[in-house]
Amino acid sequence: MSKRSGLLPPRPPRRHRYPGRLPADGRAALRGIVYVLRTNVSWRDVTAERTGCSGVTAWRRLRVWAEAGVWPRLHDVLLAELRKAGLLDMDDYTIDGSHIRALKRGAHTGPSPVDRARPGSKHHLIVDRHGTPLAVSLTGGNRHDVTQLTPLLDAIPRVRGLRGRPRHRPGPLFADRGYDKYRRILRARGITPKIARRGVPRGSGLAKTRWVGERTFAWLHQFKRIRIRYEIRPDLHLGLLQLACGIICLRRLRTSF
Repeated sequence: MSKRSGLLPPRPPRRHRYPGRLPADGRAALRGIVYVLRTNVSWRDVTAERTGCSGVTAWRRLRVWAEAGVWPRLHDVLLAELRKAGLLDMDDYTIDGSHIRALKRGAHTGPSPVDRARPGSKHHLIVDRHGTPLAVSLTGGNRHDVTQLTPLLDAIPRVRGLRGRPRHRPGPLFADRGYDKYRRILRARGITPKIARRGVPRGSGLAKTRWVGERTFAWLHQFKRIRIRYEIRPDLHLGLLQLACGIICLRRLRTSF
């Protein structure tokens, strides 16, 4: 990410008298953040010899960029590039959620119903037909998936990349039985619900399409830092989660050429 990209916030002007040391390079700070995201080492264990800046500097830059909304903008740019390359299929979407343990509690944590009521958080995700992440959110571990249905639909960016109106509203939406009571909300938005009904025996065939959401969670959990929530501040953990989504989009772009 360069200054010319318009993604990074402007740096404060330097003092003429006693300006101090030059701020760390943005690329070095990003290398430090990605290194922690992939390996889950402590921020204190990141050395300048390995990434070009200290781990504390990388953490500070993560905080500043998260507060400035850099990660969602980066994700939007990569989605536009995917659509321009014909690699984004937004004809139907899949929505799902996944529990993670939260070791240090903090906001957006709660007793997890799948982990003996230990404090946990939940990742909520909506993806395209190929499993490309479109929007992600973070809640407490005791929140039901359906509470994030409307917020995730509203968080889908208006993806550019081609002439005409930006793509925003999905066609069919695939989800599990937990979303069965929300068919009316989807139809009111012009979205066709593809949801297995409660009380109906399994074998509807919808799992053949919904598995892409589970695969995307597997991709995300390859980034060891977000398998378990270590950050007390929810915006920092969400920033790492959004960065991981951007890296998945970037990998898809690179493998297509």
